[in-house]
Amino acid sequence: MLAARFENSDDFDELVVSNNDVVLRNIAEDLRNRLPIEAMFTSEHQAVQKIHQHPLPMIHVDAFLYDDDVVDSLCEEGKMSRSYCTECGSYKTASLEFISHSFSLMELKFLYQHVLPDLTGKVVVDVGSRLGAVLFAGYLYSSASQLYGVEMNADFCQLQEMMITKYEFIDRIKVVHADICTQPSLLQKADVVVMNNVFEYFLDKQEQARAWEFIACNVRKRGSLLVTVPSLEESLSKLQADVQLSQWVEEVQLNYDVYMEKDIDREALEQIHLYKIL
Repeated sequence: MLAARFENSDDFDELVVSNNDVVLRNIAEDLRNRLPIEAMFTSEHQAVQKIHQHPLPMIHVDAFLYDDDVVDSLCEEGKMSRSYCTECGSYKTASLEFISHSFSLMELKFLYQHVLPDLTGKVVVDVGSRLGAVLFAGYLYSSASQLYGVEMNADFCQLQEMMITKYEFIDRIKVVHADICTQPSLLQKADVVVMNNVFEYFLDKQEQARAWEFIACNVRKRGSLLVTVPSLEESLSKLQADVQLSQWVEEVQLNYDVYMEKDIDREALEQIHLYKIL
């Protein structure tokens, strides 16, 4: 068998990165085949109810599972729609609002390749790890020594465990089936904490406030990093939570122009915020 020849190390690095993209897409396909199209379980009562109560029609489309090309294919097959009729029987239509509780492949690469520093020897904790996208991408795109996912829903924990075993990620990924408010020591040792749309759809406002106060009390390692979607200011503005942001974190300005491709969703990237713990 002929060995592949590489002109320089950049060629090899590019091959490894593109292979990691393929692995992530394979995981997404595996998960799509195990989930209903809305990627939500009936056990997520509160989230389902909140989406239905939204003033404008909204559907959950998991960005890790369904990129734009997959959504377009499903729309062509009539299995999904990007719009709804505002007046049944007429041609008046409006765009549906999509909500995702996972990062897309583009957002995951932005997170690990442009937002976060070198994670060699670092501990990453994903709060509300759901399908495990942040964990799998962290395994493939970073040198983090340990990636922990904390997830309350047993169905999602089981799915993550299946993927971890199948793709042999067990040496660096661990899923904890728990409420994050029972994991102070894990938060205290974290170098990076990731929180993507983590509480709003799953807890009532009083519980959200309690959870944020717990996070602020335990994510205290000086210089550690917190990644949130949306911003901390937006999440806390609707709550009566005793969290003094100016004494806890400093926002790190991100460069959202690192991708030059035309089809990049700049708006999605701008939802990602990075904070350094003071």
